Formats: sequence, C-alpha cells, structure tokens
Amino acid sequence: MFDALSRLFAPTDDTPQGIEPRLAVAALLVHLAAVDGAVKPAERAVITGALQDHYGLTEDEVARLVAEATRHDAESVDFYRFTSPIADLPDAEKLEIIRMMWQVVFADDKNHELEDNMVWRIAELIHVSARDRTVLRSQMARA
Repeated sequence: MFDALSRLFAPTDDTPQGIEPRLAVAALLVHLAAVDGAVKPAERAVITGALQDHYGLTEDEVARLVAEATRHDAESVDFYRFTSPIADLPDAEKLEIIRMMWQVVFADDKNHELEDNMVWRIAELIHVSARDRTVLRSQMARA
C-alpha cells in the first residue's frame, strides 16, 4: 500500500512540463476522435496525416506518437496536462492545432456536439479566440 501511495505522489515525466507539445497535440486529437463514442477510420487517417504534415514525421514515427498519445489520454483525468504545454506556443501554432482538431471533427462529415464542445474548451484553454475558432470551423466544414 505504501508503494502505491508513493507512486501516486511521486513526480513523473507525465507532469504538464514533462509532455512535449507534439505529444500533447496528438493526445488531444486522439481524445477528440473518440469523444463521440467511436473512432472511425477516416478520423484515424486525418490524425495521421495532420501529424505527419505538421511535424514532418514518418509513418512509423506517427504510429509511435499516436500509440504514446493514446496511452497518455487513457491515463489522463482532464485536459490540463495536454493544454498546459501548448498554451504558450505562438498564436500561429495554436491556430494550427485548432485547425487540426476541426479536421478530425469533420473527417466523418459529421459534427457531433461533444466534438464541437471539446474544440471550444481546448481553444479557450490555449487562448484561441472564439472568432478564430469559428473561422477555422467554417473553413474546415467546407473543405
């Protein structure tokens, strides 16, 4: 029991400062794809493509990143550990993150209210304005 308590309060690399931004972004995308109850193949493909394009990763690197992101997402109880590492990124980078999120939302040609709500919450947490979020939503809905 003491070991369990020690592990609970011991510092880990999973603190917000220990998660690199691209892992945080991948975890948010993975969570977003699953928030409506099912991860569709089109959503997986969009996540893979968005991460490859944005970070210049190979297929193998993206597969490892998504696997690690899925593990971190399953262990997380809130979005703070993922939004904290990206909240201070340059505005252009944060806008691109929200754009990737909308790409995942519209990958299956549907916009579930839970997906919409999650993008709204993440945008607020990383300080992307409602106007910018809405503009990006409109752009991705038409794409």
